[in-house]
Amino acid sequence: MQQIAKYHQRDSHLAVGHRPGDAAARRGSNDQGRILTTRVGLKIPAILSYDRWEKAGLHIFQIADSSAWCLGDWLVYGQERYSDRYRTGVQAAGLDYQTLRNYAWVARHFELGRRRENLSFGHHAEVASLPPGQADTWLDRAEEQGWSRNRLRLQLRESRQGSRAAPLAQVGLPRISVSVDRVDRWREAAAKVEGNFEEWILVALDRAAAHALGD
Repeated sequence: MQQIAKYHQRDSHLAVGHRPGDAAARRGSNDQGRILTTRVGLKIPAILSYDRWEKAGLHIFQIADSSAWCLGDWLVYGQERYSDRYRTGVQAAGLDYQTLRNYAWVARHFELGRRRENLSFGHHAEVASLPPGQADTWLDRAEEQGWSRNRLRLQLRESRQGSRAAPLAQVGLPRISVSVDRVDRWREAAAKVEGNFEEWILVALDRAAAHALGD
């Protein structure tokens, strides 16, 4: 994964299926057959084998997934070391602060030793609001069973529904008045994670409570 990143910076191509030592020999050769990376996307050759296309997708996913962890760690460090200036750094980098906050929230809940390399950042995000022991158990199950992020989300949902089968004391939440724009934004966020809107609200509140209480 690190080698791929270096290739991206130096040669601007994914070089799927080539050895690092071949770089010099390839540099002066024709670019035909290579997947070239640019600032705004990929230049994919007209003829590309399925095997190389599949491998390129895996490399791209790994880079994108690791970037979420790296950005989260970067922001956590800035929050702790430069509490009075880290927002300036975020703005200077041209990054979306809310997205970084989400990354940082997950990164803060999983120190390096608890992160599963065989699972995506999204897997970890699904269980980040749980107590560490429970989160680790679910990640272990996801890794052993080869669950996708969506499958893990489904299993968590079914587990929550099962735990609610027993009668529980119910309380009504206070009614609040919010703008239509805010509600539409919340619904859009819930739709992006393929979740029920009401359940998404509850999960968001649980995560906010866990963060505030240092769980």
